[in-house]
Amino acid sequence: MMLKNIITTAATALAASSLASAADLPAIEVVGNKFFYSNNGSQFYIKGIAYQADTANATGGSTINDPLADFESCSRDIPYLQQLSTNVIRVYAVNTSLDHSQCMNALNDAGIYVIADLSSPKLSVNRKSPSWTLDLYNRYTSVVDMFANYTNVLGFFAGNEVTNDETNTDASTFVKAALRDTKSYIKEKNYRSIPVGYSSNDNEETRVALADYFACGDSDESADFYGINMYEWCGTSTFQRSGYADRTADFKNLTIPIFFSEYGCNEVTPRQFTEVETLYGSDMTDVWSGGIVYMYFEETNKYGLVSIDGSDVKTLDDFNNYSSEIHKVTPTSANTASYTPSSTSMQCPATGKNWAAATNLPPTPNEDLCSCMSAANSCVVASDVSEDDYEDLFNYVCSKVSCAGISANGTTGEYGAYSFCSSKEQLSFVLNLYYQSQGGSKSDCDFSGSASLQSATTQGSCATALREIGTAGTGTASNSASFRGRSSSGSGSGSASASASASASSSRSSNSRSSSGDNSSSSGSGSASASASSTSRKSGAASSSSRANLAQVILTSLASISFVAGVGFALV
Repeated sequence: MMLKNIITTAATALAASSLASAADLPAIEVVGNKFFYSNNGSQFYIKGIAYQADTANATGGSTINDPLADFESCSRDIPYLQQLSTNVIRVYAVNTSLDHSQCMNALNDAGIYVIADLSSPKLSVNRKSPSWTLDLYNRYTSVVDMFANYTNVLGFFAGNEVTNDETNTDASTFVKAALRDTKSYIKEKNYRSIPVGYSSNDNEETRVALADYFACGDSDESADFYGINMYEWCGTSTFQRSGYADRTADFKNLTIPIFFSEYGCNEVTPRQFTEVETLYGSDMTDVWSGGIVYMYFEETNKYGLVSIDGSDVKTLDDFNNYSSEIHKVTPTSANTASYTPSSTSMQCPATGKNWAAATNLPPTPNEDLCSCMSAANSCVVASDVSEDDYEDLFNYVCSKVSCAGISANGTTGEYGAYSFCSSKEQLSFVLNLYYQSQGGSKSDCDFSGSASLQSATTQGSCATALREIGTAGTGTASNSASFRGRSSSGSGSGSASASASASASSSRSSNSRSSSGDNSSSSGSGSASASASSTSRKSGAASSSSRANLAQVILTSLASISFVAGVGFALV
C-alpha cells in the first residue's frame, strides 16, 4: 500500500508539472556493436518494457489507443516504469494524426527513451505477398516526421518478425528496402541521425542468416541495430542450459548492436526473471546491449507486469520479481573515447537451403514516376470498377502480356520499375500493354466495360525516364532522367529521382502467446497483439513469361489494397 501511495503521488506530480520539462535527453548513438550516450560517450544498455495494450481483447478488435497519445494513461504508468529502472519503452503502432508531445515530454523528463515500430496493422510488409509500396513508404515517413525532433526517440523498427522461417526469407528484401529508404529520408530531411533497425523472431533455421542479412552491405542500407524476440530462458535456468550461451556465440561477430527486443518466457509462472542477471552480466554484455521485457499490461496471454482497471494500477508478482532482479545488475560500461570496434563490415549470407533473399533491393517508391506512367497510358481501368474486381482483370491480362513491369521478386532480386505503384496504376499499366499489343483499336480497351480510353500525355520532364524504363516497364532510368519534383505525399526528388525509383536497389509454439500475425507480421502488428515468441523451441515475378509468374504478380499488385490479416488491433 505504501508503494502504491508513493507512486500515486508521483503520478499526480508528473501530471501537474507536465509543462515544466527537464532538459532534452541526450540522443543515443551507435558505435560498432554498442549504444552510447551522445553527450558523454558512456555506454547505454537497454532496460526496457514493451508498452502497448492490446485493446482488441476488450473491444473485439475494432480500436487501439495509441499509448503515446494518451497522457492520462502514460502519466499514470510512468512512475511504475521508473520503479523498474526502465530507460526504454517499445511501442508497436502509433497514430500519426494524434498529438504525442505530452507523453513524449513526460517520458523525457522521466529519463525514458522510445523505440517505435514504423508500420501499423493495416500498413506493413506482408510476408505472404511482400511488397514495398508508396502507401507503406508514406506510412513509415509519417512516423519519422512525427517523432524525429524528440531526442528521447532511440530509434525505429522497420519490421517485426516479417521473415519468420525459411519459407519466406524473400520478404526480408522488402523490409531492408524500407529500412534503406527510411534512413535516406531521415538524412534528406536533415533530421538528426536516428538509428533504424529490425526486430526478428528466434527461428533456428534463419536466425544467424537473418541477422547477417540486415547487418551486411553499405551503411546506407544496413540496419543500425538488431533486435531478437527471445523466449529461451523459462523458469530457473542457466547461461548454458537456456541456450543463451549458444545465441551469444551465434552473434559474437555481429557488427551492430543486438539486444532482446522482447523477452520473458512465461511457461513457469510467476516469472522469476533470473535471466536478467545473466543478460546484464559479463557472459553477455560484450555482445548484447540489454533487452525489453514483454510486457507492461496484463492481458489474456498472461505476460503482464501490472493489471489496469481504469486509473487503478495493481502490480503483479512478475512486477515485483523483475524489479528485484533489474535492481541487482551493474553491467560493465565502455566509453567511446577508448572503444574501437573489432569489425565494421559483414558479409551477406549465401543463398542456400534456408536462405533465399536477394541483396539487390526493391526500388525506392516514387509517386511522381507512377504519375508519369499513369498519364502516359491510353487505356486505363474504369473509375467505377471496384478494387474487389481487380484480381480477375489481372488474371486475364497477365495471361496475355508480360506483367514484369509491375512485379517484384525478392529471391531473384528482379523488380519492375512500377512495382511500388498503386494497384490501380499497375492495372492500368498492364491494360494499356494489352491494348497496344492488340493494335490499339477502341475495342481492345473495353474489357466488358472495365476499361476506358483517355488522352495519353507525356510531360517533357517525364519523357526521358519513361523512355529509358521502356514500354514493358523493365528498364532503368539513368541519373540524367528527371521529372516533376516531389509531391506532398510522395517520395523521390525532382531530378535524378527516376534512377532511385526504377533501379536499386511463425508458426511458433509459444504456449500462451499467439503467432506474430501469421499472414503478415510486420512491425506494428507483432507483440502488441500478444504475439512474438521464439520458433527455436517451441514467387516469382519480373520474367518474360508472365504466365509462369502470374500468381506472384497478382499477389504483389493486390497487396496494397489488402488489409493485413492476423493482427489483433487497428488504429483509431
